[in-house]
Amino acid sequence: MIKFVGAGPGDPELITVKGQKALQEADVVLYTGSLVPKELLSWCKDGAIIENSADMSYEDIFDFIEKYHRNKFVRLHTGDPSIFSTTAKQIEFLNEKGIEFEVIPGVTAAFAAAASVGVEYTIPGVSQTMIISRIEGRTPNPETIKQLLSNKNSSFAFYLSIKLIQTLKTTAYELGYKVDTPCWVVEKASWSDEMVYKGTLEDIQDKVSHIKGVALILFGEFLEQKAKVESHLYAKKYKKEGEKSSKSL
Repeated sequence: MIKFVGAGPGDPELITVKGQKALQEADVVLYTGSLVPKELLSWCKDGAIIENSADMSYEDIFDFIEKYHRNKFVRLHTGDPSIFSTTAKQIEFLNEKGIEFEVIPGVTAAFAAAASVGVEYTIPGVSQTMIISRIEGRTPNPETIKQLLSNKNSSFAFYLSIKLIQTLKTTAYELGYKVDTPCWVVEKASWSDEMVYKGTLEDIQDKVSHIKGVALILFGEFLEQKAKVESHLYAKKYKKEGEKSSKSL
């Protein structure tokens, strides 16, 4: 059994209880390099085989999995295994080989970043849609940045794109976004050395030009956190209407 475990965004306490238990029981752990907090590996039992996949090719990973799959095996991925993790290709291999697997979800960086800056992605009357994507660079994206930003009433979280922030800026201007549209960057969300940079479309690039590593770009009017309509859940108006409907029944 291979268990794909989401390590969380950086804070070692943001792994799930189920993920922690899988690590504690594992005979073999294959983890994704420096993006996995070393504190997580300290939960592994004595004698467990622990390997870093950072310098491995897919073929190396497949060989390693095939060699040890009869053991309690954890494939430890950063964040959540369903987002920018390459698990699809690994699962394809497991299916071809008839090797059983389980996926244990984790906290992805977009949610850790929102927690760090204290924002909600879904603001009534502003945005009820969240788009997680990346700006096309060396890695192709079937959706162009222009197509993505055309969804102007959405909340954006861009992964792996900090070096392409100029592309975001230029395209947003072309589509008519205002210069004061909020654009924030969270570097190493939830890590002990996390940094938050708050700016606008006009000035954010200058504030984050020094960043070389892992950072998440949050973009959109949702960052202002000002609802344009009342929520049906807590507004007195809708609660009273709900009470009347209940009495009429």
